[in-house]
Amino acid sequence: MKKVNLLIALICIVLTSSAQTKLDQDREAIKALAGFYKVTFNYAETFSPNDDYKFHERHRSSAKEIAIILEDSPKKIVIQHLLVMRGDSMIIKHWREDWTYEDQQILAFDKQDTWKKVTLTANDVKGKWTQKVYQVDDSPRYQAIGTWVHVDGRNQWQSNTDSPLPRREYSERSDYNVLNRGNNLYLTSTGWMFEQDNKKIVRSATGDKLLAREKGLEEFIKTDPKSFGYAQKWWKENESFWKDARATWDTVFAENNVIKLAAKVDNKLLYEQFFALSDQSVKEKWSSEKNKESIKKIISAYLTKG
Repeated sequence: MKKVNLLIALICIVLTSSAQTKLDQDREAIKALAGFYKVTFNYAETFSPNDDYKFHERHRSSAKEIAIILEDSPKKIVIQHLLVMRGDSMIIKHWREDWTYEDQQILAFDKQDTWKKVTLTANDVKGKWTQKVYQVDDSPRYQAIGTWVHVDGRNQWQSNTDSPLPRREYSERSDYNVLNRGNNLYLTSTGWMFEQDNKKIVRSATGDKLLAREKGLEEFIKTDPKSFGYAQKWWKENESFWKDARATWDTVFAENNVIKLAAKVDNKLLYEQFFALSDQSVKEKWSSEKNKESIKKIISAYLTKG
């Protein structure tokens, strides 16, 4: 009987150790996304069910980017991206990604700058990570759920979710209103790759209609950290404002089951208001309380009902 109990105890230890090892592998893969990179963006439309559809020109661009870990707790990792331009003399706050483990609540994109809160079952998210992607002003963009897989030296995460139009097309196109993203993210010997198989969808009351399919490749290649000195200095000066912005948005998300944002207020985009506020806060050395009060006022102006 003692031998049986010992065997059961050993099995439990092995299983527990295995689960911990898998979670550690996941966390290390996510944290590997941070760093200093040269990024290339390549997108091309590949197919349309409409014979009369005119394919749009391929998109190609490149940039330098720094990705900074802001939070590293056992089941949450937050990474902020900054675009580095004109050598290292101009910085633009870029997208943010929050990785949460077995998170049962997400904001799912619907259409027309509207996100709806969805609660998932524990079984739906068991062993899975949610990548929550935010706009440059920390408003929502999309949230996707997937399992990290570590096999044959490959570290990979896949998901599928709806999102608004990509920034490269948001101001140029109105022939579709939802981008259904097929995300495939994996580490490489030189950094990481964000491979996408996307569907451009026309969503209406009668359902979804496929306009075109698209292939996307965003390659993040590690580069010399020495060329990011000003970017790191800039973030130290600005990070307290954006910490307050995240906290204020978190309160808004908690208080609303539906987030619907106006495209413009006083003929200004939301990110324009945030960037101007950030500059003023840093220049005048605002307190956290004043930051949050001013940020909440701006968000409330864009937050609409219905």
